Amino acid sequence: MSAPQGPPITPQGMAALKARYDHLLGKERPEIVEIVSWAAGNGDRSENGDYLYGRKRMREIDRELGYLSRRMKRCRVVNPADQPDKTRVFFGAKVQLADENDERMAVQVVGDDEQNASEGRIGWSSPIAKALKGASIGDCRIVKLPGGLKEWEVMAVRYD
Repeated sequence: MSAPQGPPITPQGMAALKARYDHLLGKERPEIVEIVSWAAGNGDRSENGDYLYGRKRMREIDRELGYLSRRMKRCRVVNPADQPDKTRVFFGAKVQLADENDERMAVQVVGDDEQNASEGRIGWSSPIAKALKGASIGDCRIVKLPGGLKEWEVMAVRYD
C-alpha cells in the first residue's frame, strides 16, 4: 500500500480549514440566506441593495466552501511530532536561521494552505523551504529570493 498523496498540512492547519468551513456553513451562510429572503420579500429586487449584496455574498461563500471542501479532501495531514529524523529539516520543522550578518530568523515549514510569513510559517513549496529540505544544524543554504540570492545557516532544528 502506498503512502497517501496530496499536499501536506499540519493537524493545526487542517483544524483551521475545518473551523473556517464550519463557520461559513453554520453561521455566516444562514445569516445571509435570512437577509436575502427578507430582502426578496420587499418587492423590486433590481434596486434592492440588501438582496443584491446578499446574493453576491452567498456566491462568494459557496465558492469558498467548495474550495475548502476540495482542499480538506486533497490534503494529507502530517504530524511533525511523528518525524523519525528530528536532526534535519523536513515538513513541520521549526528552524532557527542566521544570515551572513548574524541576523536571526525563526521559521516553521508548514503546508501551503497555512503559510503566513508574518508569523514565521513558510509554505512547503516556497523557495526557502525547498532550499532547507534535508538540511542539518550547521548547513548553509543559498535561497533565491525576489531581491537576489541570500545565504542562511541552520542554527537549530526542532519538532513540537
